[in-house]
Amino acid sequence: MPAKEPLQLPLTVRRSIELLGIFVAGAIVYLGSGIIMPLLTAFFIALLLLPVYRFLRRIKIPEIIAIVLSILLVVLVVAGIVWFLSAQIGNLVEDFPQIKKNIAVHVDAISNWLSEKLHVSTEQQKELVNEKSNNLMDYGGTMLGNAAGSVSSVFVFVGLLPIYIFLILFYRNLLMRFVFMWFPEGGHDKLKEVIFETESIIKSYLVGLLIQITYITVLLGGLLTLFKIEHALLIGVMFAILNLLPYVGALIGNILGVLLTLTSSTNITPVIIVLAAIAVVQFLDNNILMPRIVGSKVKINSLATIVGIVVAGPLAGISGMFLSLPVIAVIKIICDRTKQFRQWGILLGDERPKVSPIHFAVFRKKPKAS
Repeated sequence: MPAKEPLQLPLTVRRSIELLGIFVAGAIVYLGSGIIMPLLTAFFIALLLLPVYRFLRRIKIPEIIAIVLSILLVVLVVAGIVWFLSAQIGNLVEDFPQIKKNIAVHVDAISNWLSEKLHVSTEQQKELVNEKSNNLMDYGGTMLGNAAGSVSSVFVFVGLLPIYIFLILFYRNLLMRFVFMWFPEGGHDKLKEVIFETESIIKSYLVGLLIQITYITVLLGGLLTLFKIEHALLIGVMFAILNLLPYVGALIGNILGVLLTLTSSTNITPVIIVLAAIAVVQFLDNNILMPRIVGSKVKINSLATIVGIVVAGPLAGISGMFLSLPVIAVIKIICDRTKQFRQWGILLGDERPKVSPIHFAVFRKKPKAS
């Protein structure tokens, strides 16, 4: 007797299951973010360390020592960044008396503007400030408790990372075997393609981000130093780190740069210089430097990027926002190579049809899996 064909569910049922799966995945990430995010971060760092580990193994260094040396490299890099930020923040604290005077000047200017334009008297402004201050004090204790909880969770997160990275590198072959055994043998060749491409893209993307942080800090910090802007290097490194969040991070970086400049000067000229310098550096980064470093490997459209960041924040916190783009890239690679999920790969990608699929039926069809 001929073999029976596998049962095919109706299209509407399959789409409903897909949407339900997205909801369940989001709920799992939200409820288990404290466990999932350290593991996911460790996974991406382990991918980044694979070339270092493989080099150490090629020169006959024992496996465990090679893993430990690779992790030490990450620790040294992070320690260098923390030391640099601490030194810059220390300089900022030393200038606190002058910052206080500058803030007083700006507050007086705002108070005068409110009095002239909105006819709000100085007494009314003081009453409003006192009222808001009392409200802040009421839930100040709650805020401090939340902050203490956040700090402790950060320490747990950071403490688990080296352990997870070590175990992921040590048991990488076991984990890979598990992945292959999860799929039928007929799909192993395609699975190998997905694994190799995922590794290549994520390594390229993460290395590109490290290079991006370096050259933005040097370019922006150097440019602001040239114009004798106070705390130029701190503005540069803050903007470089925040710029890792596409679109959203650049906006926050601009705001923080302006606020830091306002606290160190009573003139508007330094603010204009900071905004102009950030605009120049961002133009070079977006149009010349970053495309050449990362290339066009991470082909995610802007809508998917912004939605991914906005959704990742409430689901998984700041770490989720930073990891959203590489996670979306991995999802797109998987979707592009599976027949049933190819439409999701189209949704995440940046290949925009030149004409409307309403009038041209050819654009309504799924492309063949690569």
